[in-house]
Amino acid sequence: MAEPMIQVKNVSKDFLLPHLRQTTLKGSVLNVFRSSQTLEVQHALRDVNFDVERGEFFGVVGRNGSGKSTLLKILAGIYRPTRGSVAVGGKLVPFIELGVGFNPELTGRENVYLNGALLGFSRGEVDQMYDDIVAFAELEDSMDQKLKNYSSGMQVRIAFSVATRAKADVLLIDEVLAVGDAAFQRKCFEHFRALKKSDTTIVFVTHSMDAVREFCDRAVLIEDSGIVAEGSAEDVAARYADLFNVQPGAVTHVEGKRTGSGAIRYTSVAVPPLLAGGRSLTIELEAAAAQDIEETVYGFAVKNSSGTRFLGTNSMRKKHPLVNLSRGERVRISWLVPNVFSEGLHHVDVAIADRYGLITYDRWEEAATFTVIKEEKTPYIVTVDTSLVIAKVGAADL
Repeated sequence: MAEPMIQVKNVSKDFLLPHLRQTTLKGSVLNVFRSSQTLEVQHALRDVNFDVERGEFFGVVGRNGSGKSTLLKILAGIYRPTRGSVAVGGKLVPFIELGVGFNPELTGRENVYLNGALLGFSRGEVDQMYDDIVAFAELEDSMDQKLKNYSSGMQVRIAFSVATRAKADVLLIDEVLAVGDAAFQRKCFEHFRALKKSDTTIVFVTHSMDAVREFCDRAVLIEDSGIVAEGSAEDVAARYADLFNVQPGAVTHVEGKRTGSGAIRYTSVAVPPLLAGGRSLTIELEAAAAQDIEETVYGFAVKNSSGTRFLGTNSMRKKHPLVNLSRGERVRISWLVPNVFSEGLHHVDVAIADRYGLITYDRWEEAATFTVIKEEKTPYIVTVDTSLVIAKVGAADL
């Protein structure tokens, strides 16, 4: 049996955080005789183990602060593990922070050669691929301008275009699908779809469970600095959703962009990651009740990449019968929304409330994202008429 392309064995990473920092001359003088600072050990990763096979699209998911990005930087060689070892076969290229190493005082053309050199290309090799790089970035008229005059989107286009030329055996990707304008996002999707068909090994860190289901063969879930689940993309995505379940009697809480009493909470939110042409948007939701609850109302809103909400509704407005649930029961909600969206990245907010809107059981901002790609003959839709289906599906394990 062939050796795995990536082997992570017993990897731990600790950071030392000093508690005594002198920022004034007075403080330095008063504490001159102190022998040492007090240091706190932060355990970013603890005993992480997994293998990635050649040609596998491997997902790494988890909540903010769980250790995902630290793991990716260890794989990239940016950090060294405190304990354990990492072995990577073949050439590795990180898609972690596109444009790192760019010089704003140089032109776009000069930065292509600079970035190419950082990726190991000779000047002759960059000469041969230069026209393709510029064409891919669609910046033919801007290459002799200084980079400091570029928009952030233009800089990302160049960085991505150069990075894709690297002949890598292993790619590390950190949420790169979620940045840039619609045209850039389309090229990201197309490029990574093509890579999945090749023999390239890919490690993909993301918060999007839709992207995990779409691209990944397997995945791991990191929670509290360690791996708590490993398996198929579908199974790990489901375990990730379980992290947001609450126990009976939970009080109002805040988790990043999520608030609510927790009497009933969404356990999964699914939208297609890519919406092309005139295809309608389907929002598939599932929620579980942590206690007996009456007359629940379900709603959603869609906002663009700048955070502006421009579309939304709820089950009461749609005159759907109010739903009563017993503790442990689950309910599925399916919204079908006509494609009235402009090109680019969009976010979906979801909520559950009582019939009067006085109690918020669950409000989850940016629970899912999707990218819209328009085609030339997409019909213009004048009216927006969403459809809604709500059905109980049985008891949940609480």
